[in-house]
Amino acid sequence: MRYFAKRVGQAIVTIFAATSLTFVLYRLMPGGPVEALRQEYMSGERDFASGGAGRDPEEIDRLIEFHTGITPDQPIHIAYYEYMRDVLLYQDFGMSYYYGEPVFDILFRAMPWSIFVSVYGLLLGFAITIVLGAVMAFKEGGRFDKVMTVAIIILDSIPYYVAAVLMLATLAFGLGWFPTGGRAYPDAIPGFNLYFMQGVLHHGTLPILSGMVVGFGSGALAMRANSIRVMGSDYLRVAELRGLKDSRISIRYIGRNAVLPLYTGFMIGLSSIFSSSVIMERIFTYPGVGWYTFDALIRNDYPLLMGAFIFFTVITVFCILIADLTYGFIDPRASTENKESY
Repeated sequence: MRYFAKRVGQAIVTIFAATSLTFVLYRLMPGGPVEALRQEYMSGERDFASGGAGRDPEEIDRLIEFHTGITPDQPIHIAYYEYMRDVLLYQDFGMSYYYGEPVFDILFRAMPWSIFVSVYGLLLGFAITIVLGAVMAFKEGGRFDKVMTVAIIILDSIPYYVAAVLMLATLAFGLGWFPTGGRAYPDAIPGFNLYFMQGVLHHGTLPILSGMVVGFGSGALAMRANSIRVMGSDYLRVAELRGLKDSRISIRYIGRNAVLPLYTGFMIGLSSIFSSSVIMERIFTYPGVGWYTFDALIRNDYPLLMGAFIFFTVITVFCILIADLTYGFIDPRASTENKESY
């Protein structure tokens, strides 16, 4: 119990520290949101209603506060206290000045779509990794093993966004098999109806396939190497001498021990794939959290950008925490309090 409490405490401290550091850098770095907006107003580049060059400084401060929620002359420690209070107590991340909606509502509405394509992509890639790596290990030195090793090395050297662009160009724009953007059919009524679900699957196929590329490649080679190492262990020969079935030896003795090193990598990959969704969702015009994050960066929508960063931080720490807490169930040797899972 102390082990779980310690890990949860460390996760909370990590989220708190990352959020605090980002807040400070966000406010104090040169060219931060306040300074950038001030320069835009003073130069007349940003002209919402009746502005332009030569605005009154107090009026500029009021506009900055209105559009960013930041009071320019407020001490940073008070601003930090108010921001964290609003986030923790009221889930208030501020207002997106471009969309005119609360940041929390935008991210909460986009989150299921990002989770759908990211998690399914990684799960599909991880499953193929396990099966392919195990087959390559059993056929070690054979033609299949040699061909797949070369093919995986080539595939692993190709960035996922290149694969995404190729898929979009050939399967969507070229052959027309998949839509070129969106999350569902425009005329579908959202809900548990067949037409809407078909549209969701149809629009999500290419993003899922591109996410699969992230979890593929080196993982299969790692699974192959782990399986070969485990197959040479003495306890396998003991199991064979005991007359155990081949299926039991393959699954419980080889598969379980070979997949252990990949488990933590899978959970960390689950967190990193959300960050990669920033590019992936932009390529496929798929409005998820990554789409809004990139959009906020382009439009200098600082409240939305800060909220998206907190979202990615929480997801990353949460995935690592889950990997840490569940590793002991998979490998009992790591369940003691004085041992690190990874």
